[in-house]
Amino acid sequence: MSTTDIGVAVIGAGMAGKAHAAAYRSATTVYSASLPPVRLVSIADVYEPAAKETADRFGYERHDTSWQAIVDAPDIDVVSVVVANRLHREIVEALLAAGKHVLCEKPLSDTMEDAQAMVAAADQASTIARIGLTFRRSPGFAFVNRLAASGALGRISNVDATYWTDYAADPAVPISWRFKGPAGSGALADVGSHLSYLAEFVADSQIVSVHGGTLNTVIPQRPKPAGAISGRGKVEVTDEFDTVENDDIATFNAFLANGASASVQVSRVALGHPNSLAVQVFGEKGAARFDFRNPGAVEVFLAGDDPAVAGWRTIVLGPDHPYWRGGLPMDAPGVGVGQNEGFVFQARAFLEEVAGIPEAESLPRNADFADALRNMKLLDAAARSALNGGATVTIGE
Repeated sequence: MSTTDIGVAVIGAGMAGKAHAAAYRSATTVYSASLPPVRLVSIADVYEPAAKETADRFGYERHDTSWQAIVDAPDIDVVSVVVANRLHREIVEALLAAGKHVLCEKPLSDTMEDAQAMVAAADQASTIARIGLTFRRSPGFAFVNRLAASGALGRISNVDATYWTDYAADPAVPISWRFKGPAGSGALADVGSHLSYLAEFVADSQIVSVHGGTLNTVIPQRPKPAGAISGRGKVEVTDEFDTVENDDIATFNAFLANGASASVQVSRVALGHPNSLAVQVFGEKGAARFDFRNPGAVEVFLAGDDPAVAGWRTIVLGPDHPYWRGGLPMDAPGVGVGQNEGFVFQARAFLEEVAGIPEAESLPRNADFADALRNMKLLDAAARSALNGGATVTIGE
């Protein structure tokens, strides 16, 4: 990598790929000016119109139509991989072998075997490999984590976590890679991979076992698309149908290392919930809840308050909370923040690590591939629990 600048590329020009592309563009504009110059080099996608549109929209120098072009490009140092899960291993391994730094979207892969191989490749690489756990960058989730970690809530007893989406609620949504794969590779892997790490994050403890797992497919057939699919928008479909192989809804219960219980529920067919992500954490001294639909406020309840005024209080997030001060152009209390900013903070943290900025002087590091593999083992345990009638499954067994 050049010692004077960092060349960036994104493989994948879908919805999440655009989020990564925009994030790198904004990453140098937040916090202090400690990064070397960042060059926005290329957006790659097999669907050229999407690659070109995304590159033009976000100010990248060019577009490519193959990931191999990114691997071979000498002017690219940092690459986000934002494509179908089954493609991650081949692309990531090639990038690492070529000396590129890699930020891979979650989940790490669609099979445990491929994920384990990716961890091995990352361990052997001379460059940095990280996974994007974007919601940990939300000021609200990070503040709830701070409350739990500091002891302000006391011993944590229970976590309730839900992630309801409706991107697949319409039976006319066409078949795609999202609807193919083994049990647990549907809603559980897609939105559940976020919710599972958040359930641990807000309790400041790791899940050690799961039980009561369920998987349900409520729309068993979907039409084939008439053309290319990019993102989650509506596209023209044919009269031909294909089988949905994985789950529309998934639930499981869990025990955490700190003794707490957790209840986790995800859906991609929750009509009326485009992106409803919420957690509640209960402890012996207090409780906290955060709904991502209201990302600028956290609700807190503290035991011991005067009964006459006891109750949930709304904390409007601002400069005294994680990521806020210097992370927003207008970093005053109550200024809007959401998922797009999370991608910016994630990209900034990755660039800081690549640039060699000490962790004490930068944002918290992104999770590594070993963390990503553990998250997959957690989801695999949930899927195995479901396939075995809700049996208890210990993580890693």
